[in-house]
Amino acid sequence: MTIERFNIRVYGLLLHEGGVLVADELVKGHRITKFPGGGLELGEGALDCLVREVREELGVEALDVRHFYTTDFYQPSAYREGDQIISLYYTFRVADPGGLRTSTVPFDFARSADPNESFRWLRLAGAREEDVTLPIDRVVLRMLLGARA
Repeated sequence: MTIERFNIRVYGLLLHEGGVLVADELVKGHRITKFPGGGLELGEGALDCLVREVREELGVEALDVRHFYTTDFYQPSAYREGDQIISLYYTFRVADPGGLRTSTVPFDFARSADPNESFRWLRLAGAREEDVTLPIDRVVLRMLLGARA
């Protein structure tokens, strides 16, 4: 496969009461679990992207945003041939994390405002890399779990 372009993704890590917020989504007919976030738009900075994505997906403002990790290895896209993925991860907080619309059940779209995306808290105690789908998210989850040790 020939790589033709970069695809820059920006994700947020919201930690609360021993958990991290994850998004369960339907992407091109596949169920994936990932961290909240999305694609950087042309003319947009990474921090602005995270703030926008948090506002769009969660309906709240991202506060105290801090860089956590940037992809440092080659990762081709699983969904768009010819793309190389570069992901930036930021920790952030929100005013009322307990007030977010979440579920305890994966892929609980019936309780979600979006028919293709729902949110839940993934308990870090007992979490495994396989609890998230995307390869770079697995690296980040491993880093979060190592930080707890």
